[in-house]
Amino acid sequence: MSLPLSVLDLVPVRDVDRPADALRLTLALAQACDDLGYRRYWMAEHHNMTGIASAATSVCIGYVAGGTRRIRVGAGGIMLPNHSPLVIAEQFGTLASLYPDRIDLGLGRAPGTDQIAMRALRRDPQAAEHFVDDVRELQALFAPAQPGQRIRAVPGEGIDVPLWILGSSLYGAQVAAHFGLPYSFASHFAPDALDEALAMYRAQFRPSPQAERPHAMPGINVIAADTDDEARRLFTSLQMRFVAMVRNARGKLSPPVDDIEAEWSPMEKAHVQRMLSCTFVGSPDTLRRELRAFVERTRADELIVSSAIYDPAARIRSYELLAGIAGDLGMC
Repeated sequence: MSLPLSVLDLVPVRDVDRPADALRLTLALAQACDDLGYRRYWMAEHHNMTGIASAATSVCIGYVAGGTRRIRVGAGGIMLPNHSPLVIAEQFGTLASLYPDRIDLGLGRAPGTDQIAMRALRRDPQAAEHFVDDVRELQALFAPAQPGQRIRAVPGEGIDVPLWILGSSLYGAQVAAHFGLPYSFASHFAPDALDEALAMYRAQFRPSPQAERPHAMPGINVIAADTDDEARRLFTSLQMRFVAMVRNARGKLSPPVDDIEAEWSPMEKAHVQRMLSCTFVGSPDTLRRELRAFVERTRADELIVSSAIYDPAARIRSYELLAGIAGDLGMC
């Protein structure tokens, strides 16, 4: 059986594009992935970042869902402490009303931004401490209304919007297990606790009305091309993006370079390589071997794949090549 594959699109803005261009390229990629049989297409909430165009995440989800036919579309994720649970229930209840059985809601507790933007969002610095309560409130708003209930999400109440917990630490694993929800680990940029988090999630999981058993979906980066050399060159765009993160100089996605060694110091290289250790780069033969080993190690139920590739045609090609080897990854 093929391992389910999903897409995490951070809606990257290239150095030659405006956000509007990035959004149109996202829709084109989503349509291609819909045709290729990918299960989900998720976008993430980030703020105050010139290189990411998915800040208004629920609006982006509606745009992509309206332009596709089958693929599930969702948030990977909504940073719940930035919002009232009522507002999120209304937004995603509306999306699920318009696109029934196709909307996912992944929830994170990080701000998805910097301290200055946190203040601009009117976010309470202590809001993350109430994440569990917010998840519980959101579940109640999606449930059928009770007699005498004074606060109701319309649309939202009684609508099936599957919730996921996202995380890059043991905390998210514990929350997902406590609520009996599927869990996605952000190993595409913070892989250090991946194995421990998945083990904790499975050990502590409590069945729920949404899920009888654990469902773990690690996030990974995949850069696929017809040859290993071509894939390694495409990969340099993502490597430079992470170098910029290390330098606290985030910006737009840059074109690939011929010599990545000229772009970083030894210390930066080591840092970036650690952050990108769950990244798989190469031809289908290379990826088949390396991804099988990763799936065997993690016992992943599904993979969600990010591919920050500068050339739009090469990005679609990467997902085409990956889809072609999906049948060889069904190890779970």
